[in-house]
Amino acid sequence: MLRSNSSPLRFGHASLKSVLMCCTAMLPAAAIAQDSYRLDDVTLEAEGTYAGASDAESVVATGIDAGGKFSGDLLDIPASVSVITSKEIKQRNADTVEEVLNYTAGASTDSYGADDRFDYFTIRGFNAHTYRDGLMIGKNFGGFREEPFAYERVEVFKGANSASFGISDPGGAVNYVTKKPRDEKFGEVYTQLGSFNTKEVGLDFGDKLNKDGTLTYRFTGLLRDGELEYPSSENDEVFAMGGLTWRPSDATELTLVVDHVDRDYVPGSGGFPVGYDFDRGSDFFGEPDYNYRGASRTSVSLMADHSFGNGLKFSGNLRYIDREDDFGYAYVSGATGTTVNRAFFQSAGTTKALIADAHLTYDSVIANAKSTTVAGIEFSHAETTDKRDWGAAPSIDLNNPVYTGAPATVANFANLDTETDSRAVYVQQELNWSDKTILSFGLRHDWIDITEQNNNTNATTENNISETTGRVGLTYKITPEVSLYGSYAQSVVPASAGVEPEEGDQIEFGTKWRPAGTNALFAASVYQLSKTNITRTNPVTNLSEAIGEVRVRGIDLEAKAEIGAYDFTASYSYLDAEIVENGTSGNVGNTPALVSSHIASIWGSRTWENVGRGDLTAGLGLRFNGGYYFDDTNASGETGSFIVVDAAVSYDLTKQTTLSASVTNLFDEKHVSYGGFYADFYSPGREVQVKLAHTW
Repeated sequence: MLRSNSSPLRFGHASLKSVLMCCTAMLPAAAIAQDSYRLDDVTLEAEGTYAGASDAESVVATGIDAGGKFSGDLLDIPASVSVITSKEIKQRNADTVEEVLNYTAGASTDSYGADDRFDYFTIRGFNAHTYRDGLMIGKNFGGFREEPFAYERVEVFKGANSASFGISDPGGAVNYVTKKPRDEKFGEVYTQLGSFNTKEVGLDFGDKLNKDGTLTYRFTGLLRDGELEYPSSENDEVFAMGGLTWRPSDATELTLVVDHVDRDYVPGSGGFPVGYDFDRGSDFFGEPDYNYRGASRTSVSLMADHSFGNGLKFSGNLRYIDREDDFGYAYVSGATGTTVNRAFFQSAGTTKALIADAHLTYDSVIANAKSTTVAGIEFSHAETTDKRDWGAAPSIDLNNPVYTGAPATVANFANLDTETDSRAVYVQQELNWSDKTILSFGLRHDWIDITEQNNNTNATTENNISETTGRVGLTYKITPEVSLYGSYAQSVVPASAGVEPEEGDQIEFGTKWRPAGTNALFAASVYQLSKTNITRTNPVTNLSEAIGEVRVRGIDLEAKAEIGAYDFTASYSYLDAEIVENGTSGNVGNTPALVSSHIASIWGSRTWENVGRGDLTAGLGLRFNGGYYFDDTNASGETGSFIVVDAAVSYDLTKQTTLSASVTNLFDEKHVSYGGFYADFYSPGREVQVKLAHTW
């Protein structure tokens, strides 16, 4: 049997108190005793990266600018924020969002193992909403798998963020920052070979289009042909993105970005019978002729900035999305002896959406305090279709499976058309006294109208939501290098039509330290968050109801540093998650499904200069997970704790040409990521990639 005998590691409330008290030790007394110096309010660490700077230069970010809604120096922001720069993504050769987030405090990935349809990750125990340049994309669970090569950096905001972003879960949000044209000539082209017969080529280049540099362009794209680690799987992709920026003056900038992604990303496993240890690369209980997953999306984005002078600036962002996807497979639905029961499932959906944001930013001085005021509006319109079919499939023998082919028909059980209109107004205010005490607060009101048409019953359900959310935070800088902060924030997420929205809030205290004269950032935070009106399905009526509450208390520790020839990223998260209300289901006091109490990671790399033809860099990473339960009852199984090791090495053949290799799950660690009911889904196995890249 594959399951680990070890139980998930857990602390009691008394232990939690001790852990929270100990986290303050992350701030050495030496940091507070440093000679203080003043930073000009636009002068940042030269070696770190700030939004708009080249993230290719450092793994340590100094600031953020999430579409202008949540911006500034990381030391000044009263919240826990992690930034994964393009240099860090490239060092680890992370080619999925889950791999990008693997070394981020508070984030947990790969909870569904071989089911690769979506970007599966949680932040502080909850699924996260995702955004692109500050505009909402949607839920990660059930959403579109993003292409990391399209983005300059990935910003992870911990805690409730609805006052800044709108719809958001209390655990956190992820913002992807699009690659935009730069005011220089640059380029990269690469070819890559990998496990499972995977072949890939990609390029990213740009330049000025005229002599005065007012027009610049950028093109980014890749082609991939391959498979995944399971039989009858596919890993094919076509991605192309073009951008054009017009800067008629220093005060005005307009950028148009058009991108298209087309994936055949077939999850090759419909699960395995529970309690066995099958081979991921050869055993298959689905149907080879009925195993497909296609997803395509075209996006058009328009971003504008204009400075009127005297501290007043306009920013606008508009995006149109046209998306469609389909999916079908035979999955394991249980086993009796050596007979494997199966079922057919297929789905098809479309999304057409328009979302826009416009806001004004005004910088001034009020009563000896530097003041920044942001006031804006946002609207969106989305139309979605969702068709799902299900039916019993022929059983097969566990030891000698004989496949029966694709079904002639599969019975439909859901056929929904949904139209969503939303409007929002928001205001945010920051007051900064002598670059030492910083008070910030924000309010946002959302009107969300949802109309759902059930095409099978001709029934129409409406949900009209009107919600106000807020946040308030206070930062105190002991020295220019050390800050303490506290904050309170709220979140709201619409549930199904006719159901009350899910609401959340969080209180957080933390500290950040950027040692003078170094390129490093250390952060520690303690928090308590809760989510109410959690949607569950009533087993009697089979309808969704808003019941239940989950509370999470925890800590996050994170460090990123570049010291001489060494780069490293380290994190540790503790989550004390508890179901405090759950209607009549009897799970009060249990740990929510898929939430681990302990998550830790460390990645370190070293560069040796002038080794033969060029520099040699080697990196090694370790990820630890204390284990989690498969469901809210805590009785259907658990993973036990596990450790995964990753590695990477690169060698500069010339100043512009690099040969690299990376391995995820170096020792091919294997556990049941999700299971205990009708089927087991195994964790991702070892994957090797070798890349040759040339830059100019």
